[in-house]
Amino acid sequence: MKDTLSKKEIINLLPHREPMLLIEKLINIKKLFSATAIVDVHKDSFFVQGHFPGNPVMPGVLIVEAFGQAAAALTAAGIDKKEYENKLVFLMGIEKARFRNPVIPNCKLELKIEAIRSHGRVWKYKGEAFVEGKKMADALWSATIVERK
Repeated sequence: MKDTLSKKEIINLLPHREPMLLIEKLINIKKLFSATAIVDVHKDSFFVQGHFPGNPVMPGVLIVEAFGQAAAALTAAGIDKKEYENKLVFLMGIEKARFRNPVIPNCKLELKIEAIRSHGRVWKYKGEAFVEGKKMADALWSATIVERK
């Protein structure tokens, strides 16, 4: 397995499309265990104009969404292609999410994620978000693999 996935490769694994595809690439991949996702937060990102005018901040819910996308890409890339064919990874629950510092435009958000448990089609993950080494957020969440309709 490759240790990096480009945005094009992520698009082949996930159903997300612009503007909701938040992750640019997945690096440092350890199959079905961990990876780092890169999110480029731009001054023209779709949420900037309305959240908040004059003081733009990436919404915490989008940071959690990016965590979920990174975990889905890590899982989809790691399992057998036949097992994942016609399936999707859906977020099931968020047990903990902490937002420590605001994520502002013109930064590179690094999401370090780890799969901490799997049981059948249910997976549990943890993640930490950083900008230039400073922790911005962390979360613990679960997801499941379901049939694509």
